This record gives sequence, structure tokens and C-alpha cells, in this order.
Amino acid sequence: MADPSGGIGIFDSGVGGLTVYRQITARLPQESVVYLGDTARVPYGTKSPETVVRYARACARLLIARDIKLLVVACNTASAFAMQALQEELAIPVVGVVEPGARAAAAATRSGVVGVIGTAGTVSSGAYPRALAAIAPPVRVVQRACPLFVPLAEEGWTAGKVPEAVATRYLEGMLDEGIDTLVLGCTHYPLLKPVIAQVAGPAVQLVDSAEETAVAVARVIAERALGNPGSPATTRFLVSDTPESFRRSGQAFLDRELDPVEWVDF
Repeated sequence: MADPSGGIGIFDSGVGGLTVYRQITARLPQESVVYLGDTARVPYGTKSPETVVRYARACARLLIARDIKLLVVACNTASAFAMQALQEELAIPVVGVVEPGARAAAAATRSGVVGVIGTAGTVSSGAYPRALAAIAPPVRVVQRACPLFVPLAEEGWTAGKVPEAVATRYLEGMLDEGIDTLVLGCTHYPLLKPVIAQVAGPAVQLVDSAEETAVAVARVIAERALGNPGSPATTRFLVSDTPESFRRSGQAFLDRELDPVEWVDF
């Protein structure tokens, strides 16, 4: 059984999962967090399902060794391919980002036409259409893989003509399909949210699954009586490569000094 004094483990392929980290720590400031950015293997979205599952298992093992009580799979691609395996194999609760994002989109759409942008892996998995079909069967889903968004976010190119041109190229066909809601189906994409919102226009509501994931995490902690009993809240950042680059990008995104970033080999 999970120890309530343990931390919340969060993993992503890189810096994008900090969008989930920010929402979780804002909602649950009393909880300790161990964040793992698998920067040596980013991006996950171009990898095979079998490889993504292998990476996800390795990330989970490392975080469990750090005494976490709950695991958050902050990567959409890993959530799409590895959630079932992790939930079956681990003795602690596992929360992904796909279902919370799908629920938010189903609640937001007025026209019944929902757009989903994500990595090639997330799109090919069909995870969002399946989740939306289970939650709101009449909804029609229009998907588009946007592979250039991840390297732009990792490099900090989140504003200006280059990301605007990329967003325009990716979104123009989807807008013609009549979407009124757009799921940012990769945790890197909220880093580009202002540009995506500008290109999508005011009639399209953007859904960032990070906030909904934080709600789901808080609910699981309450239901399982896993709230921190009073231990001081701490944060640890772990990366599998380039800790200084992660620290710079993380500080720019979170707008504060980042705690020490530890390099880990696994």
C-alpha cells in the first residue's frame, strides 16, 4: 500500500510535463513531487508503441525507487500506449492525461466537433477518439499530428514568426472541418498556447489536459486517503540528459528559479 508521506511522481519525455507539474503543485501545494524528464529519449511521439511502453516502465521504476505514492504519466504518448501496463503492474495509483483531457473537451464542445493535436504516436494510437467515444458518443474527432511543436517547445521557441507559421500550417485544415474545441494532446503544447490560440481564433476553445489531470490527482489522493500527513513538501527534478538545458527551459516556463536538477542514468 502507498505511504501517504511519499511524493507524487511525474514523468514526461522532457520539459513539457512541467505544465502538469505546475497545475498539480498549485492545487496540492502540501504534497512533495518528484519530476522526471526523460530528456535523453525525447521525443516519445516518434517511437514505436513497444518502445514507449519500455521507456514508461523504466521511468516508473526509477520514480518508485524514490518512494512515490502516486504516479502521473504526464506524457500523452506514454498515456496512450502504456497506461494499461502500468496500472496492471504497479501497486500505486497511476493517473494519465488522456482521459482528463477528453472529459474536458466533451464538456466544452458546442458543435460536437473536437480537434485533437498531438504527436504522431498519440494520434496513431486513437486514444483520444476512443476516450471521447466512451464519454460522449456523438462527438466527431478531427486529429492532426504536429511533430514540430515538441522541438520548438524544448528549444524555447514559443513565440514569433516561426511557431506561428508552423501552427498555421498544422491547424488550417482542422479549422475548415468546423472544430470549436481543440485538445492540446501533448504536454509540450501548452508552452505554445498563445500562438496556437492566435491561429485557432476566438471561436475555438483550447483544452489543456494539465489542469484536468491535477483535478484527477487530487480526487485520487482524497479517495485513497493519501494526503500528506504533515511532512514538509519538497520538489526534486530528475533528467536523463542535459540538466542545465532543462533548468533554463524550466525556469523560463515556471518564471522562477528551479530547484537543483539531478542527472540520472537508467
